[in-house]
Amino acid sequence: MGNALTQKILITLGFLFAYRVLAYIPTPGVDLNVIKEFFDNNSNNALGLMNMFSGNAVERLSIISLGIMPYITASIVMELLAATFPALGQMKKERDGMQKYMQIIRYFTIFITVVQAIGVSMGLQSMTGRAGQSAVMIDPMMFTVITTFSMLAGTMLLMWIGEQITQKGIGNGISLIIFAGIVSGLPSAIGNTIRAVNAGEMNFLVILGILAIMLITILAIIYVELGERRVPISYSRKTIMQNQTKRVMNYIPVKVNLSGVIPPIFASAVLMFPLTMLQSSTTPFLMAIADSLAPGGVTFNVVTFLLVMFFAFFYASIAFNAKDIADNLKRQGGFIPGVRPGEHTKEFLNEVASRLTGSGAVYLAIISTVPFMIISGMGASFYFGGVAVLIIVQVALDTMRKIEAQRTMNQYDTLGNVGL
Repeated sequence: MGNALTQKILITLGFLFAYRVLAYIPTPGVDLNVIKEFFDNNSNNALGLMNMFSGNAVERLSIISLGIMPYITASIVMELLAATFPALGQMKKERDGMQKYMQIIRYFTIFITVVQAIGVSMGLQSMTGRAGQSAVMIDPMMFTVITTFSMLAGTMLLMWIGEQITQKGIGNGISLIIFAGIVSGLPSAIGNTIRAVNAGEMNFLVILGILAIMLITILAIIYVELGERRVPISYSRKTIMQNQTKRVMNYIPVKVNLSGVIPPIFASAVLMFPLTMLQSSTTPFLMAIADSLAPGGVTFNVVTFLLVMFFAFFYASIAFNAKDIADNLKRQGGFIPGVRPGEHTKEFLNEVASRLTGSGAVYLAIISTVPFMIISGMGASFYFGGVAVLIIVQVALDTMRKIEAQRTMNQYDTLGNVGL
């Protein structure tokens, strides 16, 4: 059975390798030298943020330049609609309904991708290099059509790869794609930093300060992510006698950060959609809005802080269903000491979850904004903020848990086979 785990890991690595190959396939009809020149001057703003999440695919104008963010944006909208309309929420709980629900998300992803791809193609047509050469080398109308279909195909492939990893591999496919994209940019970021130090553009003490902030951020994330409130459970004597041969959990673990890595990813996706459109505009008013929303600015950080707080509360309310836990506990003959089963248990668990979600939301919002503000203020030449660190640590911890769970399940299966 150990081979099953190895196979899942190899499948995951294979799909992630395919994702990295796609990042090097450029959109036809562009002058990559002009694109590179442009990104060299915009590595620490909104484009740097988009480039980080896409695994440096944006600076190569790859067919996956839009990354997986259109899919995440579509998922956000559907989650909000499901929370607003009970019929849509009920659809998610049914097996056939869930398939329809996912199909709606896919169609909405296509719409968002097409809109963003058209915006990107129009922006590229107005882009020129230092020598005045255009970034687009073919007919503008033809370029818009080719770019739209190329990027649509790239995003659909990424969506499919994410779903395949989730179903056949280890971990959450979408999170792992974002994780791989961020990690793939680390070598170039380290190389640029070393060159900046050698050229005298950055002080070595500043580098040590940036590393110290990153280390503190990582330790803080690990500490909070592993933290949980364990609500004790007691069982009636009859239940204990009936489950002597089974392992009965004597507590309900309620994580400090119930919503996980989803809020920062959602917040980034929500900000990237208008930023993609605004970056392609030549209107002074819209360009001013784009500048005000540039990462590192006050407006960007305030909006990010508020969005992360909102999504933390919103997603926690979906992820933690106190009613289902209370009903299952009552059905199994368990109860929380001092709390009556049923409705009172649900209210108690909701209260515990609300307090933890409040702390978790503030923690996520601070991690998503403060480290990058400090590092950006130190003059870092790359975009690598708290959101990136949070995603890397969260996805790594989640994948490790799932690998450990798979190993444990394999051990139980092996023992069962030996007993037979």
